[in-house]
Amino acid sequence: MLLLRCPLPLLLLLLPLDSRPQKFPTRDEELFQMQIRDKAFFHDSSVIPDGAEISSYLFRDTPKRYFFVVEEDNTPLAVTVTPCDAPLEWKLSVQELPEEASGEGSGDPEPLEQQKQQITNEEGTELFSYKGNDVEYFVSSSSPSGLYQLDLLSTEKDTHFKVYATTTPESDQPYPELPYDPRIDVTSLGRTTVTLAWKPSPTASLLRQPIQYCIVINKEHNFKSLCAVEAKLSSDDAFMMAPKPGLDFSPFDFAHFGFPADNNSGKERGFLKSSKFGRQTSSKPRVDLHRVCIGNKNIFTVSDLKPDTQYYFDMFAVNTNTNMSTAYVGTFARTKEEAKQKTIELKDGKVTDVFIKRKGAKFLRFAPVSSHQKVTFSVHSCLDAVQIQVRRDGKLLLSQSVEGVRQFQLRGKAKAKYLIRLKGSKKGASMLKVLATTRPNKQSFPSLPEDTRIKAFDKLRTCSSVTVAWLGTQERNKFCIYKKEVDDNYNDEQKKREQNQCLGPDMRKKSEKVLCKYFHSQNIQKAVTTETIRGLQPGKSYLLDVYVIGHGGHSVKYQSKLVKTRKFC
Repeated sequence: MLLLRCPLPLLLLLLPLDSRPQKFPTRDEELFQMQIRDKAFFHDSSVIPDGAEISSYLFRDTPKRYFFVVEEDNTPLAVTVTPCDAPLEWKLSVQELPEEASGEGSGDPEPLEQQKQQITNEEGTELFSYKGNDVEYFVSSSSPSGLYQLDLLSTEKDTHFKVYATTTPESDQPYPELPYDPRIDVTSLGRTTVTLAWKPSPTASLLRQPIQYCIVINKEHNFKSLCAVEAKLSSDDAFMMAPKPGLDFSPFDFAHFGFPADNNSGKERGFLKSSKFGRQTSSKPRVDLHRVCIGNKNIFTVSDLKPDTQYYFDMFAVNTNTNMSTAYVGTFARTKEEAKQKTIELKDGKVTDVFIKRKGAKFLRFAPVSSHQKVTFSVHSCLDAVQIQVRRDGKLLLSQSVEGVRQFQLRGKAKAKYLIRLKGSKKGASMLKVLATTRPNKQSFPSLPEDTRIKAFDKLRTCSSVTVAWLGTQERNKFCIYKKEVDDNYNDEQKKREQNQCLGPDMRKKSEKVLCKYFHSQNIQKAVTTETIRGLQPGKSYLLDVYVIGHGGHSVKYQSKLVKTRKFC
């Protein structure tokens, strides 16, 4: 095969002008090897080099023509055209070289204009044509000598493409060979994971050439070439490095797919930092497309996917020597749905205990058996704040955060059904007590003030007593105070473990009980009570708890208070 340059007058100057056969430069010659190494030599040129892949660009509705010359008849020939981000129309044709150019004539060379006329007037013989976005090949074991022309056109949009041509296809084999079954198998499917397996390329297993596999994941469609993937991604994206053996990982940026990023997962599972992979630039919109190269293993688990979502998976075998790739047959799979939550049935006027895992959710259903004007929901969050949503026959009625005890009164509706969704805390597991009733006077939860702290009076501390105060409400309730001696090094973490407001006084030792009393005030500003706790040891620390007990027997604990008696009096 011959390198030729365009435009055509210059092309003709390269043709031999004497009668003796002239050997064209081939890629085996030192000069040609130097030109192959010099990428600028072929930049935006109309010459196809023998045995090297070129990349170029087409403007919409603007055809482009490439040339190469085959010197001898019966020459093997292979041409590969790879569309990137748009379908292409391309045609390969050949025409005989002028008689003088083929070295078969004798006498004086024809004038340049006459040689030009000879070539341009000949239409040439069409060998192959194609229209579409597949990677398509023209292969011939015996091609005639002549001037070959490759015409390309994009009618859809401006696009990139790649061309590879060779006269030694048997020995080159720059593209990795596909196995007899080039499909990608989905071997395992979960709510957030998909495991893929594929047969190795014979180029790696038999020819022992360096092959690595690159997976592409997206939610739109399969890709037919790595060139198409590169066109979709931003130009500065880089392939991810292969993970350590046995450590599969997800290439996804969680925030981009609707999940908050987990800063720890990258350290544990080998995520590439988002600043380098899939980063968003101001000039290009971000795409739901990710790729990762995993070395030469042929099984991989993609994790941290979205439940009940369809993903498309493509696999490319890449020859790391030539950086040329071949696409396996892509596949797609839909992740499994989230496990359906079991709905807890609430009974009118009965308290129900609910446990929610960290970041988890629970669903409760309340279906009053009789007509009702109002319905009251009381929620007691024992630990951290939780989110509550209440829907009546599918319509959202309220959505709020609940900490401590909260009561919600909603307008009733005949034969209405209520669905309550409780979402747990991000800090840890949540425990709740929930009451639903259509009878306003049926309240098991005691009313609480906005401030449930216990205040200790430092000036009233003695070696054997402490004085504390807490707020009450206008509703007459029973209050019980308990004390427990703790070590001097008692810390906030230990205190937090004892902050479960749902643990009642029945869980305490009798020896820890100080007293119980009833208290309320019609004037909310004066709903304050004090109590002096006696019989304490000098210089000791105590944890004080106040429980308020409602008419239904349900208790709520105020915030614990750590106090210390004076050591010297």
